[in-house]
Amino acid sequence: MGTQQEAIRAQQKNNWNKVSAGWEKWDQFIMDFLRPMGEAIIDRLEIKEDDIVLDIAAGTGEPGLTIAAIAKRGKVVGTDLSDQMLHLAAASAAAKGLKNYSTKPADVSELPFADNTFTKISCRMGFMFFPDMQLAADEMYRVLKPGGRFAISVWSDPDKNFWYTAFTRVINKYIESSPLPPGAPGMFRCSKPGLMADIFEQAGFTNIGEQELNGKVDFIDADTYWQNRTEISETVIALMAQVDDATKAAIKNEVYALINANTTDGRALFDYGTTIIYAEKAGKKKA
Repeated sequence: MGTQQEAIRAQQKNNWNKVSAGWEKWDQFIMDFLRPMGEAIIDRLEIKEDDIVLDIAAGTGEPGLTIAAIAKRGKVVGTDLSDQMLHLAAASAAAKGLKNYSTKPADVSELPFADNTFTKISCRMGFMFFPDMQLAADEMYRVLKPGGRFAISVWSDPDKNFWYTAFTRVINKYIESSPLPPGAPGMFRCSKPGLMADIFEQAGFTNIGEQELNGKVDFIDADTYWQNRTEISETVIALMAQVDDATKAAIKNEVYALINANTTDGRALFDYGTTIIYAEKAGKKKA
């Protein structure tokens, strides 16, 4: 990994550790929001009781915790850059009595596991943030057993994710920021058609498939939306830290107006769009 990628990794670790308290506060909301993606991943993995599973970018634990409850005679290892997030995942596993779940701080680009260790790999909403996605896919291939499966979820097009773009649309009016360089980590980095299939094909995977998964997330009202985004979004938190109190107030007023203008029957119910990518490791990688 190059110096620039190492810097990105260090910054990401710092950011996720900082927002871990917010994620703990909003854990139930987040888990309800992301449950369909976790269920789709689990469905594509076809989890068996004796599976040995790696959950990458595990965050506060899902879908790894649910997988551990299914793989009763197997085990699940949750990895993440953020040790604070993994602390929350471990606490949840203990509360659920899941003795086959463990955590290990790790970078997906340098997984601390031997070749052919896991029968299944999951990754929910983490892949778009990896500094080097090809290296991440190569590492996933390396630690997966021949015949093993992986399934991940990523965000699709920005225009399918008003829940996210509503806030950034307003902030961008007040803060001048340079566009992300091509290929830089970001929410919608994996939305380009064919990009993910190409990455995983180059890594050596076969039977690669994609599934669109769209739905709605219920933020209840503008107050809940504002609190959620300003407490768990590392992007929003970083941008809001750059402005003075008067500008923060102006941004808040405009965000509230935009949310209220897009409510449905008095409810802040917004679209989300995701893609599930899944594949298999058939055998040795071609030279």
